[in-house]
Amino acid sequence: MDYFEYRDGELWAEGVRVKELAERFGTPLYVYSKRTLTRHYHAFDTALGELDHLTCFSVKANGNVSLLRLLGGLGAGVDIVSGGELHRALTAGIDPRKIVFSGVGKQEHEIRDALKADILMFNVESAQELKHIGRIAAEMNTPARISIRINPDVDPKTHPYISTGLKKNKFGLDMLEAAGAYLLAKEAPFVEPVGMDCHIGSQLTQIDPFVEALKKLLAFADRLQFSGVDIRYLDLGGGLGITYNEEAPPLPADLGQAIVDSLAGRTLTVILEPGRAIAGNAGILVTQVLYTKKSSAKNFVIVDAAMNDLVRPSLYGAYHRIGEVTPKYREKIVVDVVGPICESSDFLAQDRRLPAVEPGEHLAVFSAGAYGFTMSSQYNARPRAAEVIVDGDQTTQARRRETYADLIALEI
Repeated sequence: MDYFEYRDGELWAEGVRVKELAERFGTPLYVYSKRTLTRHYHAFDTALGELDHLTCFSVKANGNVSLLRLLGGLGAGVDIVSGGELHRALTAGIDPRKIVFSGVGKQEHEIRDALKADILMFNVESAQELKHIGRIAAEMNTPARISIRINPDVDPKTHPYISTGLKKNKFGLDMLEAAGAYLLAKEAPFVEPVGMDCHIGSQLTQIDPFVEALKKLLAFADRLQFSGVDIRYLDLGGGLGITYNEEAPPLPADLGQAIVDSLAGRTLTVILEPGRAIAGNAGILVTQVLYTKKSSAKNFVIVDAAMNDLVRPSLYGAYHRIGEVTPKYREKIVVDVVGPICESSDFLAQDRRLPAVEPGEHLAVFSAGAYGFTMSSQYNARPRAAEVIVDGDQTTQARRRETYADLIALEI
């Protein structure tokens, strides 16, 4: 559920007219709903009931510092994949002991910064990385808490670009390799193996792959215990899908119940790392129609947002619902909604039935709160969009719009 709705003939974000936001802050513009973010966070954080757990928001989905500060205030931890995301999280006031560091290519300076901050743990993805962390921890005389990311070879039944739990994917270790890595960690003087990690993919619309992976992890944890490795944290990653079009993903409560049932009789702290499921439908991208154009083969709606603002349609062929900010009753036609970038792949929608909009009108691209701004760029020397957070009838500018001076600031 989100709090973007049509009332009195126009689109509202909570208690604020979206048209008013577009006029005040300009377009392209990302708009986030605090009420939606709060609701979705609590849906996850209550899903596991009395089970000891930690909900770590995935910063790669949306790293805006104001948004992270909001979630941190609700009690969230974070899952990070870079030193830059660590910096964002610490700047937002996230408790370091609620930070989990994932990712296959951690650099030395990033590991040092994370150890200095005393984060909860590293999710280790290779034997070489484990040795690297152990060496740095010894040099710093600082213990490194780690978990090993397990690749369970489970098909998440999602887009191949966001599938991460198959043998052919670059992530994690298979169980045979992981067993050796745990024994290596157990013997390393400044490494403390405390957890086990698994993340099989993103935009999952079924619970079965989660349950299949969880069963494999628990059986493996039992085998490790005989080797003297005591797993305290079970990090199940994120990946629960959202509704972009006609998907019907399970609710967080459904996933939570499946986890609770699987962990009956065990004393483990479960970590979940939702990103899209918290932020995805909590944000929209607002854009203005620049021109309309009709060729012999296509109708085009040319808008001021482009693939540099929202790359998911170009990268994944992803669907985002698009609606008028101020709807009018008129004929619907089949159009491509495209941006100003000089690439044929620059589109927000293709072959979409939309009302015959006119220049100057505003459109809302829904479900843009995750992997929207965080994947944006300055391609074609386009300044990146502004971001705002709506709280009831109040609006906070969470990021100003970039200027031309920002484009070259680092080049002079």
